[in-house]
Amino acid sequence: MRLKAILADDEPNILRNLQVVIPWEELQIDIVGTAKNGVEALELSSLLNPDLVMSDIRMPQMDGITFVEKLRQINESCVVLIVTGYQDFEYARSLMRFGVSDYILKPINYEELENTIRKLVEQMRAKKQSKYEEEQKWGKMKNLAYEKILCDVLLNYTEITPSTLLPIDEIDLENLTYSFAMIDVDDYSQKSLQWTEEERKLWNFAVRNVMQDSLTDEKLKFKVLQMREGEWCLLIQSEASTVGHAPPCMEDLAVKLQNNVLRTVKLGISVGLYADAVGIRQLANVYKKLQRFMQLSLGKQQSVLHYKDSKEPSDANISLWYLVEEIVTGLKQPNRTKAEDALDRLKSLLEGLPDSSFARAYQMLHFLILHLLRELREMNSIDSNEEEEVWRKLDKSESIQHLLQVMVQLVAFGLEGTNKKKNSELLMTAAKEYIRTHYSTDFGIEDIASALGISSSYFSLLFKQHFGETFVEYVTKHRMELAKSMLLLTDKSITDIGKSVGYTERRYFTKVFQKFTGEIPSEFRDKRREGY
Repeated sequence: MRLKAILADDEPNILRNLQVVIPWEELQIDIVGTAKNGVEALELSSLLNPDLVMSDIRMPQMDGITFVEKLRQINESCVVLIVTGYQDFEYARSLMRFGVSDYILKPINYEELENTIRKLVEQMRAKKQSKYEEEQKWGKMKNLAYEKILCDVLLNYTEITPSTLLPIDEIDLENLTYSFAMIDVDDYSQKSLQWTEEERKLWNFAVRNVMQDSLTDEKLKFKVLQMREGEWCLLIQSEASTVGHAPPCMEDLAVKLQNNVLRTVKLGISVGLYADAVGIRQLANVYKKLQRFMQLSLGKQQSVLHYKDSKEPSDANISLWYLVEEIVTGLKQPNRTKAEDALDRLKSLLEGLPDSSFARAYQMLHFLILHLLRELREMNSIDSNEEEEVWRKLDKSESIQHLLQVMVQLVAFGLEGTNKKKNSELLMTAAKEYIRTHYSTDFGIEDIASALGISSSYFSLLFKQHFGETFVEYVTKHRMELAKSMLLLTDKSITDIGKSVGYTERRYFTKVFQKFTGEIPSEFRDKRREGY
């Protein structure tokens, strides 16, 4: 990494010598300016933002002392090396309080000067590398927080209020809009049957990576969020002024994603595009519309489908879809009565269909069984032997009645799996204990869901039902309560307290703490300790 330097001295010979004698190119330092006095040096520093300034202490118009004082008002991080005579030695030492890193006595020993500069350059590069790594961590934390918020919003697990949204720098979520697409792997239920759980994770990871790489090339502000196995939501961020008009590039992007995934991962994907750009409050509703639209588009293969509200179908297939969704909700809550009631109404609907609709209904019911199977897999409420049994019966099914029997058995498997294998109370007790013992680590929904053996989306649903708030809200609130106690009862530094409650980056800890208490940590500690 190259650095920038400015040299300031009122003696032209010294300026020339400094430029020639010191091996600046070897040190990877560019001399971006020279100055004859403090005024020129200050102007150049303001304009060029140098990493290093080497300045004489005695200069006309503005001496080195005044220059350094004013420099610190515009640049706090710049390294300053002062050149001084013996008579100004103590004077120069007093400059250390202004952040002068070192000083060199006249007449200049250029070998000593080179060694001093090498030492300072090494320190500067180490500091810049550390700052870069911190910024990378900060960026990663912001990105994860943003993705968690969007997932909760899409799944309708959180209210959109300023108090529930984490601080993410200057992002004003309520004034952003998104172009919305849903990506679904074609025939995912059938294809994934031959994969182990670990293989399924690898395939899903590979597809997401290809899509991420493809979109990064487009230089867009986007998020690819996995909602369940083989299904992702793509959100492309835009400004609020674009509401009602999705950018024309969405069709091209969809085709590019299809081609890249097919070429790289050998899987076909279909993409559903929502016609308009939408705000954050509409995301959950649009997600359900697009998911329903995609699942009801039977026989889609490597398709790009366009959804418009005006084209929402109103036939029996929609009713079938809603009833299956009610069954899924009943299984997730878990609520046996709700699931079984929806199943009974589904039977009645199919029995009341006219003969002309049976062929379409058979095809639709077959597909909805695959949809339900996929949801049960997300909840980890069906094991491999039960799934193989369902597939054997599906292969032999020749009538709606046969398919209904498969549906009834699937619901039974789901109820048994939800109530016995993965009791929600036990899961949430385990989740609470996991959180309690991992406060100091940077864990997320994926980590805890994996530890419990369920999908991230199912974990988020159970967590909201059990605790009345989202995972992010719950963990952040409890981390802040712990931080408040540590601020009052210990002498640990702000940085150490942040790390103790899971925030490796002090700046983000301070932002979150201020969001929840209205004060930065140091203010909180100072005000309340006065009363202790």
